[in-house]
Amino acid sequence: MGRFMQLVLDMFEGEPAPAPTRIVSPAVQGPHRPSEPLAQVLPKAHYAHPRATRRIQLGCTDVAYAFRRGKRRTIGMAIGPDGLEVRAPRWVTLGEVESALREKADWIARKLVEMQERQQQLGAARIVWADGVVLPYLGQPMQVVLDSTRTLKKNSAQFEPALPPPASLVECMPLRHTLRLGLPLNAEPAQIRDAVQAWLMRQAKALFVERLDHFAPQLGVQWQRVSLSSAATRWGSASANGAIRLNWRLVHHKRDVIDYVVAHELSHLRVMDHSPRFWETVQSVMPDYAQRRRVLKDEPLPPWS
Repeated sequence: MGRFMQLVLDMFEGEPAPAPTRIVSPAVQGPHRPSEPLAQVLPKAHYAHPRATRRIQLGCTDVAYAFRRGKRRTIGMAIGPDGLEVRAPRWVTLGEVESALREKADWIARKLVEMQERQQQLGAARIVWADGVVLPYLGQPMQVVLDSTRTLKKNSAQFEPALPPPASLVECMPLRHTLRLGLPLNAEPAQIRDAVQAWLMRQAKALFVERLDHFAPQLGVQWQRVSLSSAATRWGSASANGAIRLNWRLVHHKRDVIDYVVAHELSHLRVMDHSPRFWETVQSVMPDYAQRRRVLKDEPLPPWS
């Protein structure tokens, strides 16, 4: 089918174009000329990637980053939960890499601070795997109930959708689904987590197939296969051969948000980049995609552990 290509949808990037995380070689762009001193732009802090191999001082900010070379044409920068990762072509010198980092120093500092704040928020919302734990499912709270006394088989799951409360109690009784697991009350946290994850992944796969089949004809494309992803910083990806990967944890979000990610990846089967033509393609089937997309950034999900 020609050269293999793949486009990804990152979890934490909020801009339509990929410019903030992928910049052209500084050898082409020229030297950095900041509008104000780096010491005034960057906070005094230290950030260290767990797989860091290089370190750079950006104003008052000390950054240890993971660096690797590969077959690519530009210098790429990405900020994830672990910190800064930098990839560069084999022919780019280390001096050029550092020049590129200094050119993007204010962006790097801002994203590192945002990521640190996000991780702190997620840490406070970490799931405690026990009887009665509540987590989101399709945008609604779902309570996990351990129940080995019923006819449930061991490790099986039974979903009980929430019944609408009386009209007079709608505001004080929010909908809450129930997921009953065939596990004893003294089940280990890992057992509960694995049982819930297995059930959610089954629901995700079925829902993704349904939504892919819904949007593909509207976009005039054909997808070939769909697989589930557990990536920490990526909602989905699409390959030119029609393969789609979607993060199973999307089932925590509402259906309209899931539909946005599905439409996004299918649109890549027509336009394999993030050019204006790509966003026009997404908009053709989803005029309000920007609002749905914003939820992915503004409503982080609790971390699994």
